[in-house]
Amino acid sequence: MIVTGVGKGGDRVPGKGFSGPKFPVPDLQVPDALETDLGNEVDGEVRFDTGSRALYATDASNYRQVPVGVVLPKTTAAVIKTIEICHRHGVPIVSRGGGTGLCGQTCNTAVVIDHSKYLNNILEINFDAKTARVQPGTILDHLRDRAEEGHLTFGPDPATHDHNTLGGMIGNNSCGIHSIMAGKTVDNILELDVVTYDGIRMRVGQTSEEELNRLIAGGGRVGGIYKGLRELRDQYAELIRERYPQIPRRISGFNLDQLLPENGFNVAGALVGTESTCVTVLEAKVRLVHSPPARSLLLLGYPDVFTAGDHVPEILAFGPVGLEGLDDLLIAFAKKKGLHPENLTLLPEGNGWLLAEFGGESKQEADDKARRAMDAISRFSQPPSMKLFTDEQEEKKIWQIRESGLGATANVPGMPLSWPGWEDAAVAPAQIGAYLRDFKALLDAHGLIASLYGHFGDGCIHCRISFDLFSHDGVRNFMAFIDKAADLVVKYGGSFSAEHGDGQSKAVFLDRMYGPELMEAFRRFKSLWDPDWKMNPGKVVLPYIPDQNLRLGVEYNPWQPETHFHFPDDEGSFSRATLRCVGVGSCRRTHDTFMCPSFLVTREEKHTTRGRAHALFEMFRRDFLKDGWRSGEVREALDLCLSCKACKVDCPVNVDMATYRAEFLSHYYHHRLRPMPAYSMGLIGLWSRLGSFMPRLANFMLHAPVLANISKMLAGIAPERTLPKYSTETFTEWYHRYHKPIESGSRVLLYTDTFNDCFFPETLKAAHEVLIHYGYEVEILPQRPPAARPPLDYGMITYAKKQMMRIIDALSATVRQGIPVIILEPSTAALFREELPELAPQHLDGQRLTRLTFLLSEFMERERLDPPKLSGRVIFQPHCHQKAVLDVNAGRSVLTKMGLIVEEPQKCCCGMAGSFGFEKDKFQLSMKIGELALLPAVRAAGEDSYVVADGFSCRTQILGGTGRQAMHTAELLAYALRGGH
Repeated sequence: MIVTGVGKGGDRVPGKGFSGPKFPVPDLQVPDALETDLGNEVDGEVRFDTGSRALYATDASNYRQVPVGVVLPKTTAAVIKTIEICHRHGVPIVSRGGGTGLCGQTCNTAVVIDHSKYLNNILEINFDAKTARVQPGTILDHLRDRAEEGHLTFGPDPATHDHNTLGGMIGNNSCGIHSIMAGKTVDNILELDVVTYDGIRMRVGQTSEEELNRLIAGGGRVGGIYKGLRELRDQYAELIRERYPQIPRRISGFNLDQLLPENGFNVAGALVGTESTCVTVLEAKVRLVHSPPARSLLLLGYPDVFTAGDHVPEILAFGPVGLEGLDDLLIAFAKKKGLHPENLTLLPEGNGWLLAEFGGESKQEADDKARRAMDAISRFSQPPSMKLFTDEQEEKKIWQIRESGLGATANVPGMPLSWPGWEDAAVAPAQIGAYLRDFKALLDAHGLIASLYGHFGDGCIHCRISFDLFSHDGVRNFMAFIDKAADLVVKYGGSFSAEHGDGQSKAVFLDRMYGPELMEAFRRFKSLWDPDWKMNPGKVVLPYIPDQNLRLGVEYNPWQPETHFHFPDDEGSFSRATLRCVGVGSCRRTHDTFMCPSFLVTREEKHTTRGRAHALFEMFRRDFLKDGWRSGEVREALDLCLSCKACKVDCPVNVDMATYRAEFLSHYYHHRLRPMPAYSMGLIGLWSRLGSFMPRLANFMLHAPVLANISKMLAGIAPERTLPKYSTETFTEWYHRYHKPIESGSRVLLYTDTFNDCFFPETLKAAHEVLIHYGYEVEILPQRPPAARPPLDYGMITYAKKQMMRIIDALSATVRQGIPVIILEPSTAALFREELPELAPQHLDGQRLTRLTFLLSEFMERERLDPPKLSGRVIFQPHCHQKAVLDVNAGRSVLTKMGLIVEEPQKCCCGMAGSFGFEKDKFQLSMKIGELALLPAVRAAGEDSYVVADGFSCRTQILGGTGRQAMHTAELLAYALRGGH
């Protein structure tokens, strides 16, 4: 197998650093035996298939390199064996954790070792010694949550703290909001257990002169490494002291300063930040620091972000544990995207802000520190506007604004796309104001736009910049800009990177920071550990230059097929929509998250929104995944997508994988037979017309012992599932028999969806009772409308759209009169509010239906109807579409106004997801998702607690998993109106 090593670059910008590729790699000859040997000898998962390689071809950076293969080792021994085999065959390797690298350091033409799935354990926490031992795949927040049990924490906390791994933090020397309190990752690593490419395993840390001499005297490979390190220290010590920037966030380059006597010849510290170019980390012993249990947040508003930067030193004097900065452009972008609109109103007056967080042993102590700072600041000659937040929920909302920086600045409507590339430079905190002014002038000179925010207390500036990475001139401008940006940072004595590392995006400029002598020291340092230069080649030392291996670039020319959906927010292009994913990996969170439910169980990259988006991106490139709509790799990646739409709201850039999945499946199965559930469940509307006409016969066929098993087998339904029974009388039939008009009441139409009309008519009867109580004249359609949601979710878009047009025709007279359409099934309401405008954007009656569609709770909130009172607790499981694209707060508000204590044990999908959980090959996954929190909480709830779920599928999952029948909000309201009967 031959794997191409070097991506093509654009034209070189004349001048220093761009004379040509720094690390030209020939086409890599990969022995066919490599995959076989890995598969036979490694205790783990070995994947050389095109689908897996496509998933790991990029990270959160501008770069793309298709890997040789991917290994997910299950044990530390398996990591060592993987490296041994790669060394035997002469194939490069690169380690990967959360895959959130912004500089291209976690993608390479190499074997990718993914530590995150299995090697993610906290091995030990010693609260007395304030230390912990962790595996490299451990998620930071998992460690921090455990450490908080002893009022301790791991100090560095990047914005990705809820899904990034400690191994990645060690590789990049990560920092975060609270590094002014606890320092960089390098300041918090005590020991590392590492292995070299040639198989030498070492435990390294601070080394006394006596120990150093002993190790050197021992000879061999270990002795040679330590001898070389000592020579580097002795030869370059004075130059290191002279040339290393003396700023809080000097991350660029290697930490050779850690070898100096004043740092205890700390070999572990020297290896932190080497970005998988020297060794593979097997285990780390980390330092934990005291975590002030109470926090207070002080916001300071300035005329602009530059003035805010000028005042950073003055604010640091008051001892905050965190000091962040924001500009007005970030706030403007957040408003355009509708991100946290209620939070933005909390900001004090200004166009640039500092967020100063104070810590204390009690809330009073933290508040007092903040108030003392306010008193002193108010006496400044030109004091900023100020606002102290002492309410924990309000503080959380402000931090959401800051932590949404990437989401707010990516894919902004009406703005060009923005990218990393110069996203985390740092200067001395005292120089931030001046640096920002010069940096903004440089942006303007190149016609670029960027919001400026970041860790101002440490001098770190974050930004995503509107580089044009599609055109020849755009790439030249990108290269010219970063060339000058590098000179600007050097002018200020700063660092190109403040926490994201160098990778290949900035490494080419390191000689400007350090000079040729120290660059030679870096090369010698790497060679000591990796004499074969097979560890993440082309990154940091002898790097690719920044326009090589671009994901986009001048040769990017994606396939542009015709689609059913119009993708109005993505220039009408499905391929453009796949660029929404910026790789930050929020979909890899493992707790307290809405997305991705399948990943929460499988921990597979292909079951994340990011993984699926990357597979689709590769499909549209057509140079690696070449089968277009027939791509089996893409179909496999999308197979366990529940179409819950969580990513539509929970992803910081609003990737809508449910829509992408439906679009893909519609083409993949064009002129092909679909799996049986697509016909049995996707066409439930057709079968329910028959079933509701002959309910007793249908129920006999679906529930008689032998016939039920045969029916489920033929339909592709899990034998463990109990199918709902058809009601002997539909709500439509009941209504025509019993409804008595209210001539004076305002008119509403109660929508008789298939699920509630045929299977649970009690919900519609309850809604009818509630609306009658409030004086409304309740109308329904003469006949039950067709079901359009199920076929849409199976990708039967043409058929689903026809059903939607039939529905609109049936409702046209209603919506033209402005009569509200009240829908009990959230997935149906979401269909009219979300998919209808994208499939038929010009249909006027469709637009009217979209505006007039309401859930019952939404309608009650709009009409300001006071709900009946009821005491007690309620477990509330909102439907996914209710949370993603409807107004879930209306549902919570109605329950709260009733007087109930509302509990939501599970943020993500219940696991049923329409018919997903009915399918035979998805039943086990469905139940595991339900068991994350929802089903145990329902089982633990007392009989005096209520269980409410408005989604038909949610109620079915709860019933099947606990034996308890959940209520619809309408049923609970009717129950309360009857005085609890």
